[in-house]
Amino acid sequence: MTLQLVQVNFKARDDSALGRFWAEALGWGVSSEGPGVTNLEPVGFDWPDPSAVCIDLVRVPDPETVKYRVHLELATTSDAHQTELVTRLKDLGATPVDVGQGDVPWTMLADPEGNVFSVLEPRELYRDTGPIAAVVVDCADPRAMVRFWGEAIDWTVHELTDDRALLRSVKGVGPYLEFRRTPEDEVIWSRVHLDVMSDPVEEQAKEVARLESLGATRADVGQGDVSWVVLADTEGNEFCVLGRG
Repeated sequence: MTLQLVQVNFKARDDSALGRFWAEALGWGVSSEGPGVTNLEPVGFDWPDPSAVCIDLVRVPDPETVKYRVHLELATTSDAHQTELVTRLKDLGATPVDVGQGDVPWTMLADPEGNVFSVLEPRELYRDTGPIAAVVVDCADPRAMVRFWGEAIDWTVHELTDDRALLRSVKGVGPYLEFRRTPEDEVIWSRVHLDVMSDPVEEQAKEVARLESLGATRADVGQGDVSWVVLADTEGNEFCVLGRG
């Protein structure tokens, strides 16, 4: 198995401005592979590496709200750190949001383009993940999602219940990937999806075929002739298998 989760992709009206927000939020560096694309990764990072799931922001003329049910959860190391981070994020342009979370110890915010994310209270589980504690995917059936994604990527299942599944790189580094049972009427649709890549990248076609054998289906989102392949997982969540661009 050679497939790895390498980045989270944001569709953005202004990739540069949104990239500056997230770079400041995470303490990461900013680069660009071309007009309309902003890349974020830890300073000195040698991409790809499982110690971080990076962020790509891609400018689109009118980024519609679609069924990419993915959001980020940020880690903190103390109550004071959580308070400081929330305050700093608000100063950068984040706004509080109410998604029906009630009285909880974490804080729900939206970035300047409306993408919802969480700033978690300190949790021992996330003490060594880096600034991103988890990439969360809303789903109807975490067990079914693990049957697909547990085979799709080279990550270890750390927890599996009817309500959530937690996976992490086999190397025990970087953020967790969480599949969380969420009633359809509570799903917050977003413009965020996952990108995976084979190692070596030349095995892209082989990995796409393997994913299709696991139940993935081809998806047309108007991508045209590109180096990546757009697929949908078994619950219809679209993701990309990157090629050599």
